[in-house]
Amino acid sequence: MLQPHDCSGLIVAGLTGGIASGKSTVARMLAAAGARVVDADRIAHEVVQPGRRAWQAVRTRFGDGVVRPDGNLDREKLGRMVFRDPAIKRDLEQIVHPFVFRQMASELKSLAAARPGAVVVLDIPLLIESGLHRVLPLTALVHVPEAVQLARLIRRDGLAAADARARIRAQMPIDAKRAHADVIIDNAGPLEATRRQALTLYRRLRAKPPPPPRTEPDR
Repeated sequence: MLQPHDCSGLIVAGLTGGIASGKSTVARMLAAAGARVVDADRIAHEVVQPGRRAWQAVRTRFGDGVVRPDGNLDREKLGRMVFRDPAIKRDLEQIVHPFVFRQMASELKSLAAARPGAVVVLDIPLLIESGLHRVLPLTALVHVPEAVQLARLIRRDGLAAADARARIRAQMPIDAKRAHADVIIDNAGPLEATRRQALTLYRRLRAKPPPPPRTEPDR
């Protein structure tokens, strides 16, 4: 878990959403406006590269069957396992997340040294599920109705409706995340409307930074 001191010297906000909500699109908009984006998905891919400690831990826990002939993890197979079994999902997260959070803390430290006062957006799919929103000074949620998630996921990944619905239901409901967010970005409409909301958030952070990170998580 990241700690409040990891964010010192920076204007930090968390960004989250649900599958096919458009979170990555909003992250790119914020980056184009001038924010530094620390992408948890990118880091999660990096920490499980062949030979690294997280890769070895995943291989030890789930066996050689989750490793492809080229040495990389078989993400499709792991994904199917995770969606079928919540215990496997929990085990995988418990292995990978500590490595991800340590790398994020390292990147924040480097950004604070190179660009003190920079706006930094932590793009984290499981921001609320991990409890990290309790530590960060501001959390923004990219929101679309579940029906829109379903249609976009089917179109994007070519999934059958039942498979797409199972992937959505495997996550915390996007409407339940609203109660934990300080800012809601509605991405159900035109892309330009989403862009305006992203720019409003960026200008808000630049003009009036959120309060310092909490010293103790909420109970």
